[in-house]
Amino acid sequence: MKALLFGLHMHQPTDNLPEAVERAVKRCYAPLFATLRHYPEFRFSLHCSGWLFAILKKRYPQVYADIAYLYERGSIEFFTAGYYEPILASIPYEDRITQIAMLSNFLKRNFGATPRGAWLTERVWDESVVECFKACGIDYTVVDDYHFLASGFDAQHLDGYYLTESGGQRLALFPISKELRYAIPFAQVEDAIAKIADKELAIIFDDAEKFGLWPQTHQWVYEKGWLERFIQEILEKDIPTLHFSEAMQLRPKGLAYLANVSYYEMGEWSLRAKDALELEKLRKSVGEEYFERTGIKFIRGGIWKNFFVKYEESNRLHKRMLRLGASQKSKALYKLQTNDVYWHGIFGGLYLPNLRDNAYRYVAKCEKNRSWKRAIGDEDLDGYKELALRKKNRIWRFYEKQGGQLIELLDIEKEWNFQNTLTRRYEAYHEEIFHPKKTKLQNGIATIHNRVLQADERVKASLHYDWYTKNSFIDHITDESFNAQSLFSCSFNEYGDFANQPFRLTDEAHFIREGGIYHSDTHYPTTLQKSYTLEKKSLHFRIAIDSQCPYTHRYALECNLHFASYEDLLINEEPYRDFMELRAQNFTICDPFTGRSLRFSFEREMECIIVPLQTVSQNERGYEITMQGITLAFVTSFCQSLTLEGSLCLK
Repeated sequence: MKALLFGLHMHQPTDNLPEAVERAVKRCYAPLFATLRHYPEFRFSLHCSGWLFAILKKRYPQVYADIAYLYERGSIEFFTAGYYEPILASIPYEDRITQIAMLSNFLKRNFGATPRGAWLTERVWDESVVECFKACGIDYTVVDDYHFLASGFDAQHLDGYYLTESGGQRLALFPISKELRYAIPFAQVEDAIAKIADKELAIIFDDAEKFGLWPQTHQWVYEKGWLERFIQEILEKDIPTLHFSEAMQLRPKGLAYLANVSYYEMGEWSLRAKDALELEKLRKSVGEEYFERTGIKFIRGGIWKNFFVKYEESNRLHKRMLRLGASQKSKALYKLQTNDVYWHGIFGGLYLPNLRDNAYRYVAKCEKNRSWKRAIGDEDLDGYKELALRKKNRIWRFYEKQGGQLIELLDIEKEWNFQNTLTRRYEAYHEEIFHPKKTKLQNGIATIHNRVLQADERVKASLHYDWYTKNSFIDHITDESFNAQSLFSCSFNEYGDFANQPFRLTDEAHFIREGGIYHSDTHYPTTLQKSYTLEKKSLHFRIAIDSQCPYTHRYALECNLHFASYEDLLINEEPYRDFMELRAQNFTICDPFTGRSLRFSFEREMECIIVPLQTVSQNERGYEITMQGITLAFVTSFCQSLTLEGSLCLK
């Protein structure tokens, strides 16, 4: 039988900015369900992440009432998933069960619904999800047709559902049509209908935000009437709209075992930039026709978990979540599992400071339930030790792999991580800033995947990349080339091998590296040691350099700090500005947002250079320059040996 399986997925990052949620409701959710309410005979499936559903119920009763009305009329089939929208493959089994049960219970309490289908967050497939789905009473889920193509299936056979199994437990898989994802609602109505009519079972389950929140879509879908015309055409042409539960009454297409993939674009995004560009070259080299027909089975990117390799900041958060979850189960922990902050593609994700701030707020809430003073272990699971010190509701974490540097300064009371910075990385889409792609559109509007973005000169001038991670207590051995502009552009001369190389944690809080200073082809053995001690609210540090190099150098101790509002900062009683140069023994940063001050003190006068830490990223609206923190470099000169003592007080 020819029929349409139409599904909508709704999600906002947990505790997203109120203005972002308001915009999504106004431009998308409210007009979407107000329109659908007029056509209760148009049947569809709906997944809404639990946090967003609760917000709609509390703050937007009309949208919630429209959804309830459509369910009562038999229009909606609800899908469940993790309540806070985690990537299931990235969290422990017991947490998967809990998260799914939370959303299923919400649907049962509020609508009397018992979902049999589950939305797979970001369609990240891992065979291990079969067991947890079955434990939660789930009989079917949706993946992309790409999952099947990458597993050896042919496109013409993907107009129905398949069965898979793990350990003898069976689950039905519905392949979402990429052709329909790119046509609805972007193509003309008649073109979209033609693609639907061409299939036995036309399957689409995609972001509701395409219907009003994505660029150009609000005007296209509502003001120009695309959605109403689409629904009317479906009904007038007597194309049945089925729920997935009804489609399960049909015979399956057969057995399927899927590769560990998500949708094709996610595989591109999870690669390092140079590899993503090479993947695109490879795809173009075989030709679009061959790629779509055959090459797509074999030409693919990475897996979702590659984001933990690509972005050290993401891995830190993820492993923090896993470790915290081993000792407790709490609402804060489950919120910390929300997927958005752990990756980056077209949407801001990890690049958005507010999402990372929320994540560390959940970390702080979890830490309130723990009691400890000192811990050493490989928390990041990368083969290197981390040292964690806790005193006066502050946590200081140091990383053996990255120069014995500070990677977390968590104020538990204020629920704020002052070390929540982000390194400036080369991203594949940066190529389009200087070489915009050309796209031909016929009869429709652009999707976020084929739009053409224009970057202004300010964006181009902001593109700089770091060759080391933007932690704190980074050691630079440099020269007169080190100034505000070269620090901002990361273009100064570096003679040492301490800024991005491993140190060895010996005892207590002592780090050492037997490295070198390099001039031309000559290596001068150099040892750098750094020790940390905590006293009340202060971190005391001692840095000692012993080198066989006879030349005079400038030593720069770089720290990168994160704040909520940079316009309100005061540094030594001066308003913060993007490029500052000070000279003193003490440097105090006053932060009105947290009500805290951070005071660096040295035993000698130091030059302090301060520059902004900004990234250039893309989101659904275009390119964005984001303030990720401020960089402070404390500079002094030395020849062969240096002993520097100081403290950082957070009060």
